[in-house]
Amino acid sequence: MAASLAYVGLGANLGDARAALASAFDALAALPATELLRRSSLWRSAPVDAGGPDYLNAVAELRTALEPLALLHALHAIEQAHGRRRPYRNAPRTLDLDLLLHGGSVLATPELTLPHPRAHERAFVLAPLAELAAQLVIPGHGAVASLLPALAGQRIERLLP
Repeated sequence: MAASLAYVGLGANLGDARAALASAFDALAALPATELLRRSSLWRSAPVDAGGPDYLNAVAELRTALEPLALLHALHAIEQAHGRRRPYRNAPRTLDLDLLLHGGSVLATPELTLPHPRAHERAFVLAPLAELAAQLVIPGHGAVASLLPALAGQRIERLLP
């Protein structure tokens, strides 16, 4: 497979979230057949459809020759290495890695949906994604920059480095 651009959403709200995201960026850069091209700023956001402390979020831009499912499995392995548990839907987490986009792939399988089915509804995804690729089109929804205004009511704050 030729290399594709992929975007991964990172989030954490348990433990040292800043350290977890820094470590996750390093783990993404170390994936086989993958290059970490850019990373967004860190953003603080309120949990969506859940309780718990605020999240730290970011987005990574990768160039990867990994197929979408192989990349998803690699992301799950990184989460597990960071102590990720899934006791219930939207539970607080030490690390969450979501495959947002993988080239122009549009998939709907029991294991993976691309683009990520809720990416266009979440400011904590779109704001850091807009830093990297504001004109990027989320298939079926439109350009990242054009989707952000509808999410103005979601609390999100860009953090200084």
